[in-house]
Amino acid sequence: MTISHGDLLYEGKAKRIYAGSSDQQVLVEFKNDATAFNAQKKAQLDDKGRLNCRISACLFELLEREGIPTHYCGIAEETWMVVQRVEVIPVEVVLRNIATGSLCRETPIVQGTVLEPALLDLYYKDDGLGDPLLTDARLALLGLVSSQLRERMELLARNVNAVLIPFFRSLDLQLVDFKLELGLNAAGELLVADEISPDTCRLWDLSCTDVEERILDKDRFRKDLGGVIEAYGEVCKRVQGACPTPRNCS
Repeated sequence: MTISHGDLLYEGKAKRIYAGSSDQQVLVEFKNDATAFNAQKKAQLDDKGRLNCRISACLFELLEREGIPTHYCGIAEETWMVVQRVEVIPVEVVLRNIATGSLCRETPIVQGTVLEPALLDLYYKDDGLGDPLLTDARLALLGLVSSQLRERMELLARNVNAVLIPFFRSLDLQLVDFKLELGLNAAGELLVADEISPDTCRLWDLSCTDVEERILDKDRFRKDLGGVIEAYGEVCKRVQGACPTPRNCS
C-alpha cells in the first residue's frame, strides 16, 4: 500500500518525517536502517522498521491508558505512524534502572548494580557533539529548558518508567534503561515523542541466564552478537501478546 504524504520534513538515522494531512499532524516512516556509535556503524536489517513501529504503537497506547500523554495518533501502515506535530526538546532523558553501558565505562559502578531510585541523566541532543552529558551548570549555561520545564520532563520520564517496568516484567523482560525524546505540541502540552522500542530501550530476557543471550535490544547490533531481528521479533511478539491491536489511522 502506498501512503499519501506531504513533503519530507526531516530524515534521521531510523525514521523519516513527512508533512501530514493537517498542520497538527505528521507521518513517521520507520526505516530498516540500524546505526550505532552516532552512525559510525551502519547496516540494513530487513523488517526492523515494521517491528519498531508496532512495538512503539503498542507501548504508546499502553502509556496513554495509564494517563501519560504521547504524540501518537495511530498506525497508518506497517512501517508508518501518524503523530502529533511537536517541537522536540533538544535534551534526551535517560532513565537507568540497572547499571550497564556507558555508566559502567565512565564510573566505577559495577555492571548489573540495581539503581534505586533509577538514575536520571540528561544529554544534549546533538550527533555532531556526540550527545554530551548535561550537568546542571551546563544546562543553565545553554538555556535549553527552563527549570519548570525540566521538572516536568523529569516527572514525565519517571512516570513512564513506573509504567514500563512492571509491564515488561510481566513479559519476563527486565527494563535495564531507556532514553526518551520529549516535545511540546501547539497547545504547550509536554508529550512523549519519537519511539519506544529495542532501539531506545535495553531489555534483558529474565528467563535467560547467559549474559549475551539474554540481550533483546540494540546491544546485539552494537556488540556484533547477531540475531538482532530475531531479538526484536521476540520483544514484538511478547508486547503484542499483552496489548490490544494498535488503532489504525489509514
